[in-house]
Amino acid sequence: MKRNRSLELFDTARTLIPGGVNSPVRAFGSVGSTPFFVRKASGSRVWDEDGNRYIDYVASWGPMILGHAHPAVARAIAKAAKGGTSYGAPTVAEVEMAARITGAFPSMELVRMVSSGTEAAMSAIRLARGYTGREKILKFEGCYHGHADSLLVKAGSGVATLGIPGSPGVPKGLAELTVTVPFNDLAAAKTAVRKHGKDLACVIVEPCAGNMGLVPPAPGFLEGLREITEAGGIVLIFDEVISGFRLRFGGFQDLAGVRPDLTCLGKIIGGGMPVGAFGGRADIMALLAPAGPVYQAGTLSGNPLAMAAGLATLRVLKNDADYRGLERRTRRLCDGMKALFHRKGIPATVSRRGSMFTVFFTDREVTDLASALRCDTRLFARYFNAMLRHGVSLPPSQFETAFVSFAHGPDDIDRTLEACGKALAEI
Repeated sequence: MKRNRSLELFDTARTLIPGGVNSPVRAFGSVGSTPFFVRKASGSRVWDEDGNRYIDYVASWGPMILGHAHPAVARAIAKAAKGGTSYGAPTVAEVEMAARITGAFPSMELVRMVSSGTEAAMSAIRLARGYTGREKILKFEGCYHGHADSLLVKAGSGVATLGIPGSPGVPKGLAELTVTVPFNDLAAAKTAVRKHGKDLACVIVEPCAGNMGLVPPAPGFLEGLREITEAGGIVLIFDEVISGFRLRFGGFQDLAGVRPDLTCLGKIIGGGMPVGAFGGRADIMALLAPAGPVYQAGTLSGNPLAMAAGLATLRVLKNDADYRGLERRTRRLCDGMKALFHRKGIPATVSRRGSMFTVFFTDREVTDLASALRCDTRLFARYFNAMLRHGVSLPPSQFETAFVSFAHGPDDIDRTLEACGKALAEI
């Protein structure tokens, strides 16, 4: 495997961009390596600048559920671009996207488009504060809701990867408004609500956590959060930026049967373009400007290219997607890896939900951030680099989620398991 061109590009990038990358986990620092630079992608594969080809399970961190460069999405983007790339004015596509989202998520009676998941979570929290007149928020350790100041306290994703407990630059006063408890610990959440309830504007949670690795909710956890928030007049926010349209068309909340007050979406609804959205109960959303006093705005919100790509993706998912078939392929992959780890005597567990999975290098079940942090990250790094040498691209962090797309066929699964066997023999 050649890496010369990528190494040269990374050396140059570090003289121009902090750390050489525009998002920290991409630097491959936690796996003791340097990143490959992508030249192109198609279907389930990506190619780097040295001509190496990889089966891709990063999927741009989730949105490429149809695979890379899906023909319907590419055509939609090209067609939209011919009419201009941004207007700063309403379009039909925005109305169509709102109708598609509200139709899929009954809890989202009104929806506002933004340009990223970070904006969606930040705006939903501002709205919850405006609605309740309260200032504090409750979040769960290891859940990542973007890099807004209040949300970096005990966050997952790159924050966990880099071993950062919070972040310099976050004012102490803002951090003090964020209450954190362990994910899946309903008793701790109840205690926090009893202590801070009169000051809590919202509880925000990934209903299926994907930013400390994949950690599904324990039975009764989400139902319990719904109960205590309703009783306390607290807004319940589901961050489905990752899980929205990933596990089923109506998101994880449809799977769980729990209806939040507000929901954050992103990734898949942009078909690979920068996008985000938040929405929920009409009485809460009606407080957003210009209908109400809570201000939120964005020049590129509802960007026509993002709307075109997202609508094309959702049309395919609505009309042609076999979610059960995708889950079966993912289960075969994960079961195969489990068998290989067991055969080699390597302590590892594979967490899976739908088409999302994480290999945790620990012999214990991972249920929260504390148990995720007990994983052998050095062993993960050796595994990651060995898989890469054998043509499989996984997320370069123990604390991220991998994704299987509809473009991954049986041959991809077979090749991945073959690579896994070779990698384990090497580590």
